[in-house]
Amino acid sequence: MFRILEAQAPAKQNAAATIDTLCGRLQSATLLEDRRAAILGLRSFAKQWPASVASGGLRNLIRCLSKDLEDVDTTKNTLETLLMLFNPDESSPEASNDIALWLADEFTQRQENITVLLDLLESYDFYSRLYSLQLISAISTARPERTQECVGTSPVGVSRLVAVLDDKREAVRSEGLLLLVSLTRSSTELQKVVAYENAFDRVFGIIDAEGSLTHGGIPVQDCLSLLANLLRLNVSNQNLFRESGWMKKLASVLSDVLKAHSSSEGVPQWARPQQNKNVWGLLAVIRLFLIRGSIGTQANQRSCWQNGLLVQVLEVAFHSVMDLNIRAEALATAADLIRGNAQLQEAFAQLDVPSPNPQQPAIQVNGHTNDTASSRDNVISALLEVALVTSSLQAFDVRLACCECIKAYMQGHTAIRLFFLRRAIEGHTSDETEPDNILTILIQNGVSHSGDPYRLWIAAVLLFHLLHEDFEAKSTAMQVTEGDAESGEEVVTCIQALAGNLISAEQNMEDERISIAYLTILCSWLYEDHDAVNDFLSEGSIIQSIVQFVSQNNQSRTLALGLCAILLGTVYEFSTKDSPVPRDTIHQILTTRLGRERYIDQITRLREHPLIRNFEVLPQDLTSSPSGGLPEVYFDKTFVEFVKDNFSRMVRAIDRAPGLEVPVVANGIQKGISRELVDSLKAQVDDRSQSIQKLESDVLTLERKLGQEQADHRKAQDSAATELNRIRSVNEALQRHHEEDLQKTQRESRSMQQDLKRQHETEIRQLQDDMQKLKADGEASLDRLRERDEAEIKDLKSTIARLKAELEKSGREHVQDLQTAHEDYSTKLSDLETRLQRAEDRCVDADSRASRLQEEAEGKEAARKAVQTELDDLLMVLGDLEEKRSRDRKRLRALGEPTSDGEEDEDEADEAEEGDSDGAGDA
Repeated sequence: MFRILEAQAPAKQNAAATIDTLCGRLQSATLLEDRRAAILGLRSFAKQWPASVASGGLRNLIRCLSKDLEDVDTTKNTLETLLMLFNPDESSPEASNDIALWLADEFTQRQENITVLLDLLESYDFYSRLYSLQLISAISTARPERTQECVGTSPVGVSRLVAVLDDKREAVRSEGLLLLVSLTRSSTELQKVVAYENAFDRVFGIIDAEGSLTHGGIPVQDCLSLLANLLRLNVSNQNLFRESGWMKKLASVLSDVLKAHSSSEGVPQWARPQQNKNVWGLLAVIRLFLIRGSIGTQANQRSCWQNGLLVQVLEVAFHSVMDLNIRAEALATAADLIRGNAQLQEAFAQLDVPSPNPQQPAIQVNGHTNDTASSRDNVISALLEVALVTSSLQAFDVRLACCECIKAYMQGHTAIRLFFLRRAIEGHTSDETEPDNILTILIQNGVSHSGDPYRLWIAAVLLFHLLHEDFEAKSTAMQVTEGDAESGEEVVTCIQALAGNLISAEQNMEDERISIAYLTILCSWLYEDHDAVNDFLSEGSIIQSIVQFVSQNNQSRTLALGLCAILLGTVYEFSTKDSPVPRDTIHQILTTRLGRERYIDQITRLREHPLIRNFEVLPQDLTSSPSGGLPEVYFDKTFVEFVKDNFSRMVRAIDRAPGLEVPVVANGIQKGISRELVDSLKAQVDDRSQSIQKLESDVLTLERKLGQEQADHRKAQDSAATELNRIRSVNEALQRHHEEDLQKTQRESRSMQQDLKRQHETEIRQLQDDMQKLKADGEASLDRLRERDEAEIKDLKSTIARLKAELEKSGREHVQDLQTAHEDYSTKLSDLETRLQRAEDRCVDADSRASRLQEEAEGKEAARKAVQTELDDLLMVLGDLEEKRSRDRKRLRALGEPTSDGEEDEDEADEAEEGDSDGAGDA
């Protein structure tokens, strides 16, 4: 029986066939119930068979979202199915990361697909809002850039997303927060749009509703992440935040944290970890306004100061109850708040903060610490006390942050640096012991610092920043001495004391950080400072000891030995011939006792050491410490940049000849004497002396030449007078001959001119008569020929007309007569054409004769013009002769020779005659 039933049962369907059937039903269904049933069927397969469901039903599922938008249940089922496709079971045979990418591409390729999901946010239904936000988040995770573009392109997409933050249901609001954090992470334009949708107000509303930083949980942390995304490197949003007054809100939020700790209830221990995350996130948000070099940093710093944010940050930094990492971050934030702003740096020093080590113990209330009665100290004193007095390894980050805060207080402000240095010198030279005085710590190294090398290291870093590239500060520090000469004690300068402590640290093999601390100061102090180098060389044993350390080549102290080599190169580079240890001697010590190769090798190994080479990427905090050891922090950032910038110069220093000294320019003024300038001046003096001697010998030679030339000149004057008399007599003879020739030439010229004129006039009249006669004959012949031709043509035309009439008449009478008449007519016509041709030939002959006569007339006219040109040339010759005679007469008068009155009258007559002749010629 069962076998019969099994045989009659339908064949079993596999998953692929069932999915295909459901996809077909979903596509073809017209009723809402049918589509809902198909969607429910696909949902049951979505976890295990995501690829099959997506390939056959994804587009239909998306289409159902827009078609069945009003039906809440269908929309919910559809969104659940789509979310399952993005998150299939790990055990599914079709599970793959490529499925999410393919689904995201399908959604983002068409703008209306994302718009449908954004439209679902208008519905107040819990699942419609939640699932649509989760689905957009899944799409954004797979294709973030394209999703940001689609959301930004939608007219009301951003507004609807930001409006989700007002939802009172925590799940929906948290999902909206996470989506906004994801979308605004990299899109600047989307950040601006979100910010201008009143996002700041909504975010701070959520923070307040969740219990602020103290009691707020993950949503507060997400709010801070969203704030960070909106403000990071976005000047427009920062300006909006600042101008809208939200800086004051940041200060208020931090103040609430301090109030919660100071209250009688305090902060529960279980809430501390999340509170620390929230406070750290808020401090990170504040630091986003303080990016170095940003155009809005100065305005943001002023706004933070005006709204009391700096004061609240310092309160957090020095609040003993706060965790150490939070205090360190607060100190780093305070450093950013004042760095590079002179006004805030000056005002910063006037602030008071809770004392790091209060004399009066804190009051215990209900088992919690109350700091309201704690004493307060000046912020600079407190920073120095934490950085230099505290020796706890756990507080290393706080100490380093205090050092950074002091560096920011001094950065770019020369007056503050000098004040700080003078205050340190006064405290060092006074009878009172100051445990936080940097000079006392560095110079009076009576107690070993091996247990806490960072006390001395931090003091060295602070002194390095006081002296670095500040020649006035270096000069001030050089006045510090140790020992009383009146009491018979040896006076030791500050540089010599630091160098002695360096040698002691190397001899005792103390922690390498101590040697690096002293070398940091000495390398920077001696760089480009001849006075400091001479002070260093005043104690000759120092350089010998350092050379000995470098030559030992201890592999365990590569950093210290490399810096010692740089120190030796600095000393040699900026030493002079007049140094206590001459430059030649230093070069000999370096090349013989140390060796060029060893020197370059030590500096190169230092430059290639990971702590120098990779300084920017290595952590400079407590996390860098190995288990149970000190942190791997050896260098200050500015000093590392100093080493890298001058690496090549220090390597080449040993190759510079001892005779070549380096001039140093301090504050625009060259310090010391440039040896190159002195040598060049000496060479110039020698050259000038040789030039003067040569010029003196040249003067004697020229004097002798002058006497000889004067004698030659007198002799030349005598011979010139004789020659002048001879020339004068010759000139008189030439003048007489010239006048005779000139008169003769004038007479010939006048007669020739008259003859040519008469001949020319005769030829012109004859040519004119011939031309007129030829013209009249030609015109008469042409008229006769024209009249005769016209008569013949008229006769021929009348004959042709008559013949045509006779031809027509004969044609009407008889054809044969017509042919005969036609032949006669043709004969006569040809005869007439011949006669007409002859008449035309005669007409052409007449035209050619007229042309020939015209050409002859033009030839005679050309001949006349040639004669006229020749006559003009003769007149020009005569004029030239007259002008030459006048010049000769003027020259004679200029030479003082007399001229006769007759010649002058003759000249006047000639000029009048020439004027008459010119007038007749023009006429």
